Amino acid sequence: MKSGHLRGKSILVTGGTGTFGKALVRRLCTVPGITRIIVLSRDEYKQDQMRREFDDPRLRFLIGDVRDPKRLHRAFNHVDIVIHAAALKQVPALEYNPVEAVETNIIGTRNVIEAAFDCGVDKVLFISTDKAVQPINLYGATKMCAERLAIAANSYRGRHSRTRISVMRYGNVLGSRGSIVELIEKQRPSGTVTLTDERMTRFWIHIESVVDCVINALRLMESGEIFVPSIRSSRVVDLIKVVAPRSPLKIIGIRPGEKLHETLISEHEALHTKLVEDLFVVEPEFADWGRKSPFAKFRSVPKGFSYMSNDADRLIPRERIKKELRII
Repeated sequence: MKSGHLRGKSILVTGGTGTFGKALVRRLCTVPGITRIIVLSRDEYKQDQMRREFDDPRLRFLIGDVRDPKRLHRAFNHVDIVIHAAALKQVPALEYNPVEAVETNIIGTRNVIEAAFDCGVDKVLFISTDKAVQPINLYGATKMCAERLAIAANSYRGRHSRTRISVMRYGNVLGSRGSIVELIEKQRPSGTVTLTDERMTRFWIHIESVVDCVINALRLMESGEIFVPSIRSSRVVDLIKVVAPRSPLKIIGIRPGEKLHETLISEHEALHTKLVEDLFVVEPEFADWGRKSPFAKFRSVPKGFSYMSNDADRLIPRERIKKELRII
């Protein structure tokens, strides 16, 4: 993975003690030439764990919340790149606590954008989710709003601002905290594994691949793009049968705010999507900030392109799930 574009840069990760943040920091510690790697999060205990685990003099740990604009302004001083991963993510919890979801996921993103402009940050990459596409739950709706804020913010940066903002959107991370594989492993000793609906499909990606895509997007981004990795999906029931082949299934019904199938690129977005190396790039529909697309030479996705988790050409057959998803 090319990383020369990170040399000489000071990089800050919001939500840096989460699954993605920790994996990204681990990778950044292997890249020579980065001047500082800053972890900003609310969890001092996890910060202390990371401090003990990662022995790198370039690491800095800042306690703070994206809801606090003053803290962000202080933290972003002399920072070149911000990867904004801080978010509230638990779908049922956010349905019950909608104001908290809005404060962190939407207002927090606005605070990150404004602090980046004010402090002269070069690049901001906002980390999003497939739940933001045609959302049916509050988590997805807040991430959709945050995506729109990030893209439209490029129009307000002014002629003399150097700050550029783009988005990375991906599916479910295998092995992350609270992931389905972790849930299956916890349920397996009891003898029964629960499933909401046998028709359900989901996209899957390993955390190392997410980090690869983020580093690549930081190299490719101009402003206003949504970067989406090319990944596979599976039926959830097939994944369960691979992880817990001897466990009986208990169908419990779809939960509030849960989709049968996920979408990574909508039919509308496909009209202005390019395939660039191993990433799909959804170009902004408007670019009144003077953007010149660096992706004009790349081919557009074919007419009628679909990127849903139940697309036949993306579904991994059950007999290949273990190998393709690298499940032990």
